Amino acid sequence: MVFRPSYDEFVNFSAYIEYMESRGAHKAGIVKIIPPREWKPRKSGYDIENINMTIPAPICQVVTGAHGLYQQINIQQRRQMTLRQFMEKANSELHQTPRHIDYDDLERKYWKNITYISALYAADVKGTLSDDDLDVWNIGRLDTILNLVNTDYGIEIDGVNTAYLYFGMWKSSFAWHTEDMDLYSINYLHFGMPKTWYAIPPAYGTRLEKLANETFKENYQECNAYLRHKMTMISPKVLNQHNIPFNKITQEAGEIIITFPFGYHAGFNHGFNGAESTNFASKRWIEYGKRASICKCRSDMVKISMETFVRHFQPERYENWLKGKDYGCHPEKPGKICAASPPTLNEYQMEQLESCQSSKTKSSLPQKRGCSLPMQSSEDDDKASVSSSCSSRLKQAVVKIRKLPSIPATANTTDTPPAEPAEKYDFNSIAVVRIKRLWNDLPGEPGTNLLTNGIVKNTKRMRFQTKVLTLDDED
Repeated sequence: MVFRPSYDEFVNFSAYIEYMESRGAHKAGIVKIIPPREWKPRKSGYDIENINMTIPAPICQVVTGAHGLYQQINIQQRRQMTLRQFMEKANSELHQTPRHIDYDDLERKYWKNITYISALYAADVKGTLSDDDLDVWNIGRLDTILNLVNTDYGIEIDGVNTAYLYFGMWKSSFAWHTEDMDLYSINYLHFGMPKTWYAIPPAYGTRLEKLANETFKENYQECNAYLRHKMTMISPKVLNQHNIPFNKITQEAGEIIITFPFGYHAGFNHGFNGAESTNFASKRWIEYGKRASICKCRSDMVKISMETFVRHFQPERYENWLKGKDYGCHPEKPGKICAASPPTLNEYQMEQLESCQSSKTKSSLPQKRGCSLPMQSSEDDDKASVSSSCSSRLKQAVVKIRKLPSIPATANTTDTPPAEPAEKYDFNSIAVVRIKRLWNDLPGEPGTNLLTNGIVKNTKRMRFQTKVLTLDDED
């Protein structure tokens, strides 16, 4: 559905959300709003030369897969960029939007070329492009019940109850996901090329989960909420093949997109653009939040205690909820009675994150939600080794960084940092020692060394899996 409110209808944010839901807008999982002409979030315009914005760590999106089923790895870059530099990159010959007849033609080109030429996405950038004196629909300070997280707990969660900016280019994407804690989200496209959005009606969200769980079984076995990793890309063609209904809408500059609780959505950018987004809540969301799936395998996932919401808006259920006896159904899963999740602590403490980051080196960058850790620079190579836990099916797209021990490699390792600077490691010799040990432990007759300088055994028992990440020359 598309709504075109007058300014008087538009003034009260929460009231207009309730009005749209009274018209059934939430059943689609997504809605587009064309704001009134009187509403101008940035009166000075969008001349990039006059926008002093630095992107601390854009992400490089590496996509693998085929036949409409893909996995996207977001590799956080160490080098920061100015907004002008990002625009020049987006408009370069390598990343510019291809020629197309209409939006449908561009959509076909997107899915045909999704695995080629990794796009950069400046996602989760703290800040706002809206004027400070904007009081109506100011994304940075929406007046909804989500504010209780700040007033009752004293917690600010970047991008959840504060604004985030997103600068995209052609083919930069956001994978299938629901919002943290299944919250609402609002996205305003300030300037630039459009975005294409796909959305699953909340009533059919479990169908998408079932398809993803069956398709990416290894991911599901490792984390039953792995769709929150924002890695899974499924094309409309595959959704049609599995009878999963979906909506598609294109957001142009100056338009607002709202996503609703448990509304799975995904999409891509048509070219260089800038958007602002945050989350919000309503009383209707509370039952969704109490029963939202939680990812427990990643430390950067948002977990909000529902205590303040149940206490304020469901006092008659508060005691049973504390005891784990608040029985009921998920709003989109009728007939399946279960107890709501018991109280949890707020595990996304900004103060703790800041204290952890301050203990790191000044050159380190905060990790974006859903991103791999930044790749090490050359001067850090002697201090850390980077190992990817990706398998051929991209089991878990996380780059893990560990410090090397200061004692010999043959001894037991320890995480305790050395008292004195360790000597530089000869990685080649360490690898040779370890591979020789594995080689000698293989059963059967001695193998044949196939290389003049190497340890490759002539046996079918050895298997090697490789993963190639293609980066730009400057990276």
